[in-house]
Amino acid sequence: MKTIQPRKQRKRLFQAPPHVRYKQFSATLSPELKASHNTRSLPVRVGDTVKIMRGDRKGFEGKITRVGRQEYRVFVEGITREKVDGSTILIPIHPSKVMITNLNLDDKWRKEALKRKGKDKLEEKVVEEEPEMEKKSKTPKKRRRRKTEARTAEVKVTTKAKPAGQKGGA
Repeated sequence: MKTIQPRKQRKRLFQAPPHVRYKQFSATLSPELKASHNTRSLPVRVGDTVKIMRGDRKGFEGKITRVGRQEYRVFVEGITREKVDGSTILIPIHPSKVMITNLNLDDKWRKEALKRKGKDKLEEKVVEEEPEMEKKSKTPKKRRRRKTEARTAEVKVTTKAKPAGQKGGA
């Protein structure tokens, strides 16, 4: 977010368009899935198996039955509450408070997204290694320093010479 004001952050959160809301529904992957897919988190979907990591229901595991994009909550099967009239309702849980333990890969677009994310991570590792080799060569930095030193010397010379009738102020 570009602002630190809480009211503006809440406004952007609750007025976010669907494609932004989708990204905000990300949950961390289990260590096994992280290793196999080379990614830390993914947006949750119906059919994913998740483990609840925070709150009263910590440790429970179940499939996601519904994703409420409007209220920023997911509903896990088996996580229910009994109402006063005796009926049971699903308890809403924020997606950041769950960990995905099993992915629903029925969707071909999701499979392709996982492949893309995994490739990006591998490419980042390769790119990180290359600049280290470039650091050994210091000649371009020395050239830059010499140019800037020459410029500062010229500036110092011009600022020292003042007409005799002027004072130091503006």
